[in-house]
Amino acid sequence: MTNLNLYTSNRLEILADKLAGVLNAPLASPMEPEIIVVQSRGMERWLAMDLAQRLGIAANIRFPFPNAFIYEMIGKIIPGIPDASPFDSEIMAWKIMKLLPTCMRLTGFETIRNYLKTPDHDLKSYQLSERIADTLDQYLLYRPEMMLKWQEGQENHWQAILWRELIKGNEILHRAALAQRFFQAMEKNAGQGNFFPRRISIFGISALPRFHIGIFQAIARFSEINFFILNPCQEYWSDILTGREAKRVTDRAAKPRTDAEQLHIERGNPLLASMGNYFEAPGNSTLLAMIQSDILKLVDPETQGEKRLLNQNDESILVHSCHSPMREIEVLHDQLLKLFE
Repeated sequence: MTNLNLYTSNRLEILADKLAGVLNAPLASPMEPEIIVVQSRGMERWLAMDLAQRLGIAANIRFPFPNAFIYEMIGKIIPGIPDASPFDSEIMAWKIMKLLPTCMRLTGFETIRNYLKTPDHDLKSYQLSERIADTLDQYLLYRPEMMLKWQEGQENHWQAILWRELIKGNEILHRAALAQRFFQAMEKNAGQGNFFPRRISIFGISALPRFHIGIFQAIARFSEINFFILNPCQEYWSDILTGREAKRVTDRAAKPRTDAEQLHIERGNPLLASMGNYFEAPGNSTLLAMIQSDILKLVDPETQGEKRLLNQNDESILVHSCHSPMREIEVLHDQLLKLFE
């Protein structure tokens, strides 16, 4: 049995209000901190101030990031793992840079060997190592099964070879191996849940990989897990296809003249199709509000057959053509000052 709750809304303020309602119920111990997992320090500061306004005070709250929190929870079940993972992307980058000179002599590394044959070898080597480390970090998060297969020697391309060299001596400490050991330990000992926080809230994170969801699901057997997720639409929209995707499906259909209706292809707002409960209608006073309302109600404006009148002074959506990233920031700065005034 799990204790996992989902709160969705198209407004961050509504989600914050629901979170405040959850926090109103005190934990068993006043010394135990509330855990609110967020994606950025900006969200932490905004949420802390918002909760203080709603509750009168916001104290004894921790705001960990997802990766750090998951690593901390795994450490509660698997004792002895280091405080800092040796497989953080920043640490891996330096290790990869150290390994590249040796690995470049191996078969399969010809492209990398040719790339690094330049006068500025050291700089390019570090930049390449950074990129490889980030890629491997993403693999560990989104393709842990693949990384375990590489570890067992099932592939022999350059990435798999480099990975096996990288993990020598630390084969059980990378994210994929730790998750495997975590789930095995949880299955063997049901009493492990006493180590987890009594309540965990995940706030404002638009998407989490299956890796994190699996860990949270396991913890939910022992802890109250609350997800507060922004959702632009109050209708079910996961099956929506873009016009191009719908055409591709109908073209592949067994009957050459099968249309989208016969295939039950869903069509809704095109922005949702390309983007891949407590809701508040934005209204239709501005262009931005109209687009938000269409998304909320799963409406494709092309099917409505009517034009909408806009205020000539409407500046809810502005498009600026700038000649450089620096100029983009300057224009944004000017627009924000205008709004503040």
